[in-house]
Amino acid sequence: MEKLIIYTDGGARGNPGPAAVGVFVTSEDGEMVFEVSETIGNSTNNYAEYQAVATAMSELKKKYGKKTKDMDFEIRLDSELVKKQLSGEYQIKDPGLVPLFIEIHNLRVSSFPNLSLVHVPREKNKEADRLVNEALDR
Repeated sequence: MEKLIIYTDGGARGNPGPAAVGVFVTSEDGEMVFEVSETIGNSTNNYAEYQAVATAMSELKKKYGKKTKDMDFEIRLDSELVKKQLSGEYQIKDPGLVPLFIEIHNLRVSSFPNLSLVHVPREKNKEADRLVNEALDR
């Protein structure tokens, strides 16, 4: 079964402030598959982190369609809070995050049965962080 590693990051300058997402997708052996670097308007850091995961999943669904059901995906993010909220370990206290949580949940159920979320240290998420900063610097 094909496996992809997806690094996601989101950030807001000012929190809230101008925000962006970065998505860096590789094969299991580290070969880059695609990347996303885009602004998302004004938001908080947490909203941007959620949006990065949603963007990654939407782009993967566009690229692979129904094949996503037969693939493995490991989303790596440096926000422990967002990882634990998406995994059901922590409650979501910000009502503004609930629509994105639902969007991500629905994508997981419908198209990503083999998806795992992994918290990684910030230094292991440099490519996604670079993409966030590139978008904000444009």
